Amino acid sequence: MKKISGNIIDVHKKNIFPAEIFIRDGKIHSIEKRENAAGVFILPGLIDAHIHIESSMLTPGSFAREAVRHGTVATVSDPHEIANVTGIAGVEFMIEDARKVPVKFFFGAPSCVPATSFETSGASLSPEDIKTLLRRDDILYLSEMMNFPGVIYNDSDVLEKLKAAALSGKPVDGHAPGLTGADLQKYVEAGISTDHECSDLNEALEKIKLGMKILIREGSAARNLNALKPLLRSHPQMVMLCSDDLHPEMLRDRHLNKLVSQLIREGYDLFDVLRAVTLNPVSHYSLPVGLLRKGDYADFIIVDNPESMNIIETWIDGHPVFTDGEAKFSYNHGEPVNNFNCSFISTGDILIKNQLKSLRVIEAMEGELLTGELFWNSKDEVIHPDISQDILKIVVKDRYKDSKPATGFIKGFGLKQGAFASSVAHDSHNIVAIGTNDADIVNAVNAITQMRGGLAVSFGNKLNTLKLDVGGIMSTDECNTVADRYQQLSGLVRSFGCTMKAPFMTLSFMSLLVIPSLKIGDRGLFDVTRFTPVSLFL
Repeated sequence: MKKISGNIIDVHKKNIFPAEIFIRDGKIHSIEKRENAAGVFILPGLIDAHIHIESSMLTPGSFAREAVRHGTVATVSDPHEIANVTGIAGVEFMIEDARKVPVKFFFGAPSCVPATSFETSGASLSPEDIKTLLRRDDILYLSEMMNFPGVIYNDSDVLEKLKAAALSGKPVDGHAPGLTGADLQKYVEAGISTDHECSDLNEALEKIKLGMKILIREGSAARNLNALKPLLRSHPQMVMLCSDDLHPEMLRDRHLNKLVSQLIREGYDLFDVLRAVTLNPVSHYSLPVGLLRKGDYADFIIVDNPESMNIIETWIDGHPVFTDGEAKFSYNHGEPVNNFNCSFISTGDILIKNQLKSLRVIEAMEGELLTGELFWNSKDEVIHPDISQDILKIVVKDRYKDSKPATGFIKGFGLKQGAFASSVAHDSHNIVAIGTNDADIVNAVNAITQMRGGLAVSFGNKLNTLKLDVGGIMSTDECNTVADRYQQLSGLVRSFGCTMKAPFMTLSFMSLLVIPSLKIGDRGLFDVTRFTPVSLFL
């Protein structure tokens, strides 16, 4: 029998009291109140309600060793990214890797692989594949239904996947940025119960009114906490906190613990905040995670105080997995999976001849996945980037076969020299590059092809790279190694004039064809609002 003493934070009865916790066989045997206790606080472990582990560029095992430092005991994880690269084999890789560590990873069946039919991905999950996944006990839900037009316009495959989830009794996550009115109502009536894409309070309130739970996202690229945190006062039972996409340098610095600390210091109710990262996700997804009650799994954290949320110890299933400043479990990664079949490109492949018409230009914005659309005219016979106007060239190369790259133009990155590229390119994870000149763009793209996945920065004859050997989107190295190299490359891009705080993260969403309004996939420009391909020239 193990015994832990401290001030218990009871998220059910909204009470704090001194007590001793007695643990037997991984569960809480009893909780006995005392007159006083050690000057620490014990509360349920934190749960990220929606995250793509792949976006940390770490395997689940490496992610776990870093996350327990921040009091994370569980995640609701969508393996959508690796599934777009390698299909069910990628989902199985994530599940098997997660089993090597004590953190509780709860995976969903990726509903949109590929995200759209207007791009090339490495795999496709049919309704039958989804049914197979949903029959598994280690698949707890249907992952975010990104194809909201498919729901609205009765796409047969989409409806079959939603029906399979309903028959399985498992919840369905949503993804519906900006969706309102009758279209939103139809989306919700299809059985979709959450949304993590709200960036506006009124949008969130409309979705809550229809019964949706709002997952407030604060990640590396999209940060909506400040806009949506009033929901914790008006509708606390309808709110959870999530990261969605969290890059390695941010994971090293914080996870949900710092968000909790910030909200409590700002005066939000302690219990409402803690419920958003404990009770609410457990209840919504029926997670087998303990909540500090007799008979629960002994999943809890010990902190100095709730306002700072400095983690002293993290316990999972009755075992201390983080204490004395370090993770108390080992991890060895399995055999990497990948899917990379393209060859090198040349400058001739991305040359754009002027048609003496206006060009569509993607407008990128700091801290937003949303993009705008601008129009630009060039008098040059061959159109080159115009650095003075911050109009750069953007290229997407299909990495699954040898097709000609798609080329367009983009504004908002501020790059003054060189180019940078990545095979982390949502959602199909082709190679995406932005640059000031064709030679550097080609060098960066070809460097990624040679590595079979990773990040690259090119300037003149100099190349700096980070290899991602798992699906071209994750590394088998530990968090510190990946975070350090990622920060070096990001800093190098910023030294070239880029004004984006997270240039690689923002770059990775420029090919995401389900977030409005103008994006670019491996087949060309795409108008997400109208959900149709569009030409470069008007």
